[in-house]
Amino acid sequence: QVQLVESGGGSVQAGGSLRLSCVVFGYTINNYCMGWFRQAPGKEREGVAAIRAGYTQTSYVDSVKGRFTISIDVAKATLYLQMNSLEPEDTAMYYCAAHSRPACWAQLPTTEFPIWGQGTQVTVSS
Repeated sequence: QVQLVESGGGSVQAGGSLRLSCVVFGYTINNYCMGWFRQAPGKEREGVAAIRAGYTQTSYVDSVKGRFTISIDVAKATLYLQMNSLEPEDTAMYYCAAHSRPACWAQLPTTEFPIWGQGTQVTVSS
């Protein structure tokens, strides 16, 4: 059974850092496009960052460029999102997701990703 399990969320003050993790169960992470998404209350779910295992290319939305870093540890079957210089606007539920098609960038619509985790909450206070 394919499963993604996120962890690492929490509450921090503005300017702080968090590292989110997403462990992959039930399939080989190689050759999958892995993405981080977030959804704030009352807003649509939006892409944040994306990466394909085995490739160096990463993709970010403009609002997180220079602050967030996406990475994969294939041996641990784990996707990460290092979030620095957090802002109150980053407050949201964060989800990891995956798909097996070639396209892999942060701006892909959520409908392109058939596999999702349950989410982890990030709250940033001012």
